[in-house]
Amino acid sequence: MPEQITAIVTGHSRGLGAAIAAELLTRGAKVLGLARKGNPALAAAHPGRLTEVALDLADPVALAEWLPGLGAHLGGAGPVLLVNNAGMVEPIGPAGTLDPSAIARAVALNVTAPLMLADALIAVTEGADDRRILHVSSGAARNAYAGWSLYCATKAALDHHGRAVAEDKRPGLRIESLAPGVIDTDMQAAIRATTEAQFTLRERFVGLKESGGLASPEDCARRLVAHLIGPAFGASPVTDLRDI
Repeated sequence: MPEQITAIVTGHSRGLGAAIAAELLTRGAKVLGLARKGNPALAAAHPGRLTEVALDLADPVALAEWLPGLGAHLGGAGPVLLVNNAGMVEPIGPAGTLDPSAIARAVALNVTAPLMLADALIAVTEGADDRRILHVSSGAARNAYAGWSLYCATKAALDHHGRAVAEDKRPGLRIESLAPGVIDTDMQAAIRATTEAQFTLRERFVGLKESGGLASPEDCARRLVAHLIGPAFGASPVTDLRDI
């Protein structure tokens, strides 16, 4: 992929999203970061190539109002990438104990925003030769865990969206819903902060942290971006980075 890459990365302000944005910028891409907060360090390190938009992706109305301007950020004839990274693991707890507003926010951030962005990108890049959409999924999309009904369901939605869009066979479009593995981010800290009553597998994740079993965001981002811009991306709509 020698041409100028333009990439949209959601949740670029921290964690895996920040690492993905940094890796893309290091490889010479222009990056549009969408998040509630900016990433001053990343912007300073890559002046002129990181554009940041302050946007609450859990607010579908705000996102819908912003989307008509998406095309203005996608100048040039090179490849266009969308990395739907932003997400949340909360609310955590058994069915019947979850706050309705927390359920709505999780669905909006984990499902509604990625699908809105994907559809808008496909529309605005009609006729482009190389456009790629990456949903950051999870093993929880493919395996059910007590206490994670919302997280499992929302990540499974991304997987099935990837499958269905692949069936549309839009010209020049590749899509993949990829589980990146267990990464040392704030999401893992939120999991460890739960109680056994909320999440029965809590001690397993505590053990992963204590034993050094969590991958670093930077290492994951290097492998993920290499795959994203590589020739095999999109060959299967649902994948796991650990199998690539």
